[in-house]
Amino acid sequence: MGNSVVRLAGDQELAIAQADAARVYRDLSVYRIQLVLEDDGWHVDYELKNLRLKGGGPHYIIDAHTGALISRRYEQ
Repeated sequence: MGNSVVRLAGDQELAIAQADAARVYRDLSVYRIQLVLEDDGWHVDYELKNLRLKGGGPHYIIDAHTGALISRRYEQ
């Protein structure tokens, strides 16, 4: 075991982001979700599926170990 690092799974991080995004944006069906583990945590980005629409969705960085929101940015 030694120095094993425990990280939350991507689906846990996605659930954290989904809860906040649904509260702010309500309908998330117009967004494509990208989930990527980077050195600074999980990046969860909501991008519009229809590129002709203006605006954008929420963007999160979530701590991979604790699930805490490190950064949250909303595009309207």
